[in-house]
Parts: sequence; structure tokens; C-alpha cells
Amino acid sequence: MNDSQAGGHEARPAAGPGGIAVHGAMGPGFEEILDAGALQFLHGLAEAFAPRIEELLAARAGRRAAWRNGLTLDFEPRTADVRNADWKVAELPADLQQRVVEITGPVDRKMVINALNSGADTFMADFEDASSPSWSNMVSGQANLRDAVRRRIEFTDAARGKQYSLNENPATLLVRPRGLHLVERHVTVADQPLPASLFDFGLFAYHNAAEQLRRGTGPYFYLPKLEHYLEARLWNDVFVHAQRALDIPQGSIKATVLIETLPAAFQMNEILHELREHSAGLNCGRWDYIFSFIKCRRSEPGAVLPDRSQVTMEQPFMRAYTQLAVRTCHRRGVHAIGGMAAQIPIKNDEQANRAALDKVQKDKLREVGDGHDGTWVAHPGLVALARDAFRTRMEGANQIERLREDVRVEAAHLLEVPTGSRTEHGLRWNIRVGVQYLESWLRGLGCVPLYDLMEDAATAEISRAQVWQWLHHAADLEDGRTVDRALVERLIAEEMSSIEAEVGAERLGSGRYDDARKLFADLCFSEELEEFLTSYAYRTLEIQEAGS
Repeated sequence: MNDSQAGGHEARPAAGPGGIAVHGAMGPGFEEILDAGALQFLHGLAEAFAPRIEELLAARAGRRAAWRNGLTLDFEPRTADVRNADWKVAELPADLQQRVVEITGPVDRKMVINALNSGADTFMADFEDASSPSWSNMVSGQANLRDAVRRRIEFTDAARGKQYSLNENPATLLVRPRGLHLVERHVTVADQPLPASLFDFGLFAYHNAAEQLRRGTGPYFYLPKLEHYLEARLWNDVFVHAQRALDIPQGSIKATVLIETLPAAFQMNEILHELREHSAGLNCGRWDYIFSFIKCRRSEPGAVLPDRSQVTMEQPFMRAYTQLAVRTCHRRGVHAIGGMAAQIPIKNDEQANRAALDKVQKDKLREVGDGHDGTWVAHPGLVALARDAFRTRMEGANQIERLREDVRVEAAHLLEVPTGSRTEHGLRWNIRVGVQYLESWLRGLGCVPLYDLMEDAATAEISRAQVWQWLHHAADLEDGRTVDRALVERLIAEEMSSIEAEVGAERLGSGRYDDARKLFADLCFSEELEEFLTSYAYRTLEIQEAGS
């Protein structure tokens, strides 16, 4: 099934076993993904774990309130024994031993094929930050991955007359479900929306886990946005439940946790310990980490960040957290995967392309020098560059034996506020990128090249959160002006005019720019910082999809 075929039949509630109901339109082939067995499996997950997810989200809110009242983030005294004890995670399967280059991207059919064929060691198929969570995207994405697992995925680009299919040696597949904070409103259990994390994980595991094991690989996942070791414990229990229900060996599910929230940086050992029978290590999700730094310290006037472009991996707080991840993972015998450089290859401008590739190479050389075992890229054209950079310092499948005992990170290092300037250009950039990303997201695209950088939900989160932070704290720009509502409203209007000049009035009128501008402005001007852009904008996406 091509993604273009995932339009669909009229939406109608379809009752499943035990009170689970499907409210989304049933496009071609959707009944194969949402069959009775899959719905029963989802129902079992929801009954067992949806209440715990609600409790964990309430605990997040409680911690945020404590931080607003002056509690400082720190390493948890009650889990010092876990941090100090000698233990290691379970041994990894053969096809997860080498993860030098991991490519990430959305779950549309053509992208899945290209990523698996890219020459990377692994492909992280992303239902979260790189995908817009429309109903058709989420279900057709499951169909695409089911076909990829069985090596039967194909795609025809009718406009170009080009056929896509898998090569002989595709990358190892990993899947990132949506975070615990998101819901899938098109499926309900006892009239409550199903947690999106359980929907994405459950459908993939149900349709593919046993088949992957039969083919000599396994069900491998990435877990996003975790903030606490109890959230890792939840996922471990989900894995145990799923393995029992699917009659596959305990420990066959493996998961890499993204350290992309500030609270999680203080609990890396604890997170690995909770998942130790199912752990495949940690990844440094740098863009969400910057967003989380803003969000967790939203009430602190002294924690206002400089321009987004100046919050680089060389900033001390970023160096501290990434090197701590390497030390922690290697002590526990598992991989520490580096993050994503935002640059992508640039066509028709060799000088600009060379400058972009030089930045990527420098980033990857830093990572391998720090001890990372692999890294992320967002474009097939960067796979060879990243691999070559890592091979300058790493000969084997990984460098877990480098324990980095020289690394000493204290709470103050993780909380050090980055230095730099705040400029009108930085403010304009956040507005222009934020609005254009949201416009694409509302049209169903979650991974968008803008101005020679790859933007996804994480980078858009930085853009809108930073504007909110500067407004909320009446931050001063380097030219002496104070960031206030009048200034931001004027710049939004001017940037919309600039966007119109770039894309043309016709496209501006036929796209989702008005909705995107309104959403972005609402997020910036809200009294409280919204927790997640994707949660806030999901209702607009729902209404829009229902209307079409």
C-alpha cells in the first residue's frame, strides 16, 4: 500500500473486543493492521498500563510545580545505591553490536525504503518527532513497517516514474513510538483515548515481533521523552507483558532510551537499571534536551537562553550531559549513541554544501572523540561522512571498553546556563522556522528541510519555547530593546510577509499558514508554557483531518 492510497473510507466507530473502539476512517488495508487480534492486544495493554501512565504524567506535573517553587534538580539520594553498585545490562544481540551510523526519519513508505537502503547500520523509524500524527500517517506507517520487516515493501513514484524496493542488506530496524504524554484519540478503551505510546508500540510488536525473531533480528525500540526512572520501569513492565502475551522470549525486546529531558540526565543509571534486561543503551537527543532545559527552568530569570544558533554542543552544559551519558553507558556495558547534526546536503551551491558538511564532520569527530559508539544522521547523503569520521578513532563495532573514568559531572555542570547574545535575528529565525514547520506538520509532514537544516518537532519546540521564555522574562536583546508582545506581534507580521515572498501568495493561501501562524502565536503568548507543541496542535490536526 502506498501512502497516497491511505485516504479512506468514511470514519465510523468500530467496536472491538473488551470495549475498545476505532473511530478513525478505515483506509485501504487498515483492517489488516487493526484486526481483532491487534485490537485485543491493544486492549490488554491499555487495561494494564493506561492508569499508570496517567499517574506518571501527574507525577511530572507535581515535579514541575516543585521546580517552580524553588526545588533544584539534583541526583536522587534514594537511588544512590543503584548509581554506586556494579552491574551491567543484559548482553545485546548481534545486530545491535554495531551502530556506528543510525539514520532516522518518518514512517512514510518511500522514506522507509530509502533509509533502510542508505548504508546505515540501523534505521530508527519515527512515529514521534519526525512524523505528523495524523490517523492516516500512523496506521499507514504501521503497514509500511510490517511490509519492510517481511522484505516486501515497494513504492512507485508515479510523477518520476521511479520504483523503490529494498536492497539485499537493509539496515537493522528500530522503532520510536510516540511519547507517554500523547494520546491516540481515534482509538478508545472504555471511552478514553488510548495512550499513543501503547498504540504505536502495540501494533508494531503484535504484527512484527515474532516475525523479526524468526528472521534473526528482534523487536527493537527507541523510547522518547522519559523524565524519571519510574517511567522506564513502566516500559520494562510493558515489555514483559508483551513478550508473555505474544509468546516470545523474555528479554528479546530491546530499547534505547533517549536522554532528551533535563530530569533524565540526573537518572541515567537508574533508567538503565530499570530496563537492564531490555536495554540497548542511551542516546543523546540534543534538540529536545535544549527544549527541556527551557521548559524545566521556565520560572528562572537567570536561565534565559541566548539565540538558538548559539546553544551548540560546545556549551558546557551540553558537554557535561553527553559525556556523562558515555561514562554511564560504558560502565554498564552498553552503547552511548550521539545526536543529530541539523545540517543536510545542499544542492546547487558547492561552497555552502562544503561548509555544511564540514560542520557535520566536526560534530561527528567530537562525538567519537568523546567515546560515543555511534551517531545519528537525517539524510542518506551523510551516512558515509559520519562513518568515515567515526572510523578515524574507532576500529571495532563500538568503543564500550572506553570507560571515561576521567569524566566527573555534578549537578551544577548540568544546570550551567549557556552564554551568548539574544538578537532580533534570532527572534525572527524562531518565528520563521516555527511557523513554517507547523504549517508542514498540519499538512502531514513531520520532518521538514528549511534553510538547509532539517527541522522536526524538537527543533520547533525550541523555537516557540524560546520566544515564550524571552517574552515571559522580558529579556533584553543585544541592541537594548526589551522583548514584549508588541515587538513579537510586529515581527510575526513581517515574517509572514517574508514567507509569502518566498513561497508565493498562491501557496500561502492554499496551505495551512493561517492556522500555523495562529498556533505559533498562541503558544508564544500563552500565560503558561505549554508542555508540548504536538499535544497542543493535535486537536487542530484532528479537526482538519475530519473535515477532509
